[in-house]
Amino acid sequence: MPTKRCSTYLAKGGTGKSTSTAHIGAALVEQDHDVLLLDLAGKQDDLATIFGIHDSVQADVANDDAYPNIATTMEEDWSQLVDILGGPEAALDELVYETSEGVDLIPAHESLDTMDADLGNVDNAQERYSRLRRFLDKTVEPTDRYDVVLLDLPGAPNNLTYNGIWATRDVLTPVLPGELEVKQARGLRDDLVMIREEYDIDARLAMLILNQYQRGRNLSKRKHQELEEEFGDLLAPEWVVSSEQVAQATEEGHTLFAIDEDELTSTGADAKAAFSENAEALYERLR
Repeated sequence: MPTKRCSTYLAKGGTGKSTSTAHIGAALVEQDHDVLLLDLAGKQDDLATIFGIHDSVQADVANDDAYPNIATTMEEDWSQLVDILGGPEAALDELVYETSEGVDLIPAHESLDTMDADLGNVDNAQERYSRLRRFLDKTVEPTDRYDVVLLDLPGAPNNLTYNGIWATRDVLTPVLPGELEVKQARGLRDDLVMIREEYDIDARLAMLILNQYQRGRNLSKRKHQELEEEFGDLLAPEWVVSSEQVAQATEEGHTLFAIDEDELTSTGADAKAAFSENAEALYERLR
């Protein structure tokens, strides 16, 4: 079976894209899937921080050992570099960092900003937006290492974002229970329709997750009902409750899945259960 692929994206920061990507990835590993995460969201290197390998990644950057990196995979001569490195397996070994939670990660790199600008100089739109898909098709797929590849995209529509959508076609969108976020989810849905019509790329919204749901708050209840009515089956099976333990865990360099059950708070346990159920449903939805 081909590797299933999905991008996490919404044109807004602070909605929990990186946190959702990390927890969905960890949940899928717990469900016996081999998972690779790609961080295109910027030099903050959030996924490396969440999985506790930020210092190791930054040490490699400081020592000039972070080559090749995620930006390199979108360079025009990437295929030639793969041959020089010894083929897809060897090239992937140079890129991937293992984590203690079983998820493999290709972390963000500071040169992503330069790569976004370089892609803007490629005149042909099909070539400009298909570099990352080429990497997944020609480097990741032949190794047969992964069941699922998840991409964490920038919180703005740029050349890296469109490379991610071209590469995966399926999009996961976490939204907060607010009017602005719901409007942006509608906008994303419309943008994916435009991509399908103008570029003949079968992009679609695979799942919408209501994130940081606050029990007892009328706003959260109203937005959940509104999303159910408007998005129907595209909505994730479970909303993810607001929990301080999620933020605490990621600051400590792990997800909720690395915490013993008896150390989880009630909201932490509920959030973990929601991520698990949503991950299982997402896997079934991906193509």
